[in-house]
Amino acid sequence: MKVATWNVNSIRARRQHVIDWLDAAQPDVLCLQELKVTDTDFPYDDIRECGYEAAVSGQKTYNGVAILSRHPIADVVYGLVDDEDDPQARLVSGRINGVTVLSAYFPNGGEVGSDKYEYKLRWMTRLGRMLARRFDPATDELALCGDFNVAPWDDDIGRLSEWRASVLACDPVRDALTQIASFGLHDVVRPFHPTGGVFSWWDYRGRGFERGNGLRIDHIYCTPKLAERTIGAVVDREERGRKSPSDHAPVVVEFA
Repeated sequence: MKVATWNVNSIRARRQHVIDWLDAAQPDVLCLQELKVTDTDFPYDDIRECGYEAAVSGQKTYNGVAILSRHPIADVVYGLVDDEDDPQARLVSGRINGVTVLSAYFPNGGEVGSDKYEYKLRWMTRLGRMLARRFDPATDELALCGDFNVAPWDDDIGRLSEWRASVLACDPVRDALTQIASFGLHDVVRPFHPTGGVFSWWDYRGRGFERGNGLRIDHIYCTPKLAERTIGAVVDREERGRKSPSDHAPVVVEFA
């Protein structure tokens, strides 16, 4: 089973990129983030022609997440389903061949100390609570996939002095991710790249990709029963090098 996650930074702008990548990579499941379209504007027909069905939670201009699957998607749930009134489309989950897959777009956070930063930390706390409510890590096979907007380790950052104190890598944000993982999730990409230096996002500004100024902020975290079946994990850098790319590259994990 091949599962991938990719922040496409507008499905409207990257529609052909997604179609081409699906045809070339042939994942069983692809989680998308930052669709920037409403549900009705999502290219369902194009995705269906590629052999995939889609569970979509869209939002005009901002956010938006989806799960594309070559297999039926059951038990689709949209959002965090808690008591907080939150209009931002950042989470969708579905059950595929016995595995619950979540496509998540964590808030960026803007600047440390800002309202957006506080929202990011609160959203991450809410996500951890939702996982504890809905799942049992000892028995459920679960894959949390997406743009987490967090670089967990210093060697996940190309230029540490530039990013370490930012909303993508500061200690409170890393601690919040650690707290989510403490539910019973394992980063299944890291073991295949233990020395770091593998990035999934490069800022458009300042030619970040060309200069190696990247961060690993796109992740796939799994519960133990699924994590132990991981047999490979890569970042598709070639996609980031295409004409008019997303600022993120697909992250791909294979399970036995």
